[in-house]
Amino acid sequence: MVIPKKETMQEASKTNKFRPPHFASTYLSGRVLDIGAGPDLVCPHALAFDQEHGDANKIDEYFETGSFDTVHSSHSLEHMLDPVQALHRWWSLVKPGGFLIVVVPDEYLYEQNIWPSFFSPEHYSSFRLHKETGATPVSYDIGQLCRGLPHANVISEAVQDFGYAYDLIWLGNRTPKRPHKGLRFINSVLKRTMSFNHPMRHRFHKWLVIHGYPVDQLLGDALAQIEVVVQKTA
Repeated sequence: MVIPKKETMQEASKTNKFRPPHFASTYLSGRVLDIGAGPDLVCPHALAFDQEHGDANKIDEYFETGSFDTVHSSHSLEHMLDPVQALHRWWSLVKPGGFLIVVVPDEYLYEQNIWPSFFSPEHYSSFRLHKETGATPVSYDIGQLCRGLPHANVISEAVQDFGYAYDLIWLGNRTPKRPHKGLRFINSVLKRTMSFNHPMRHRFHKWLVIHGYPVDQLLGDALAQIEVVVQKTA
């Protein structure tokens, strides 16, 4: 399993800020496995499983079937070689009555219809929710994948776009470019002096998009993802 660079950005902690107060007590009690957690565990008592622990594509080779109350994964499934098979293997570790919580980037909000992924070239697949067709050749409806798991009851499925600025979405009318040295210097100065969502920095990001430079909003506090919570009924 490749360690995603996004995991150094503490996506689980960002998501927890927007989850309801009862979320932890309802879904993160008991024995919790956090796949691809890096240093950012979804809860203090979770067991982390990352690159140094083995291959998450074959996670059922490391743990017994039905050995966890909850299996959680944030921004990891897109790094699996076969996301469908990996999801089934993760599901096999959930005990009856337990939960699988999967968080993946939304292909429209994060990938911004650019493929291969502009911001994370180690992404092998992209994900959508409640859309007939995908924006990439390797697009999956994550809700449909979860509903297809054996004995699965989907508790919730939602696109999470808290803090996301839709006016910064890639316009798609030209070939995406990476900032040159001068623009990187300006961005580094703004980064040191103001928050990602500061109006002046936002104007700079808007200028970048207009002139062909996509902006990664996950560098700020925004969410651009889909979360699905599934319970195993038997």
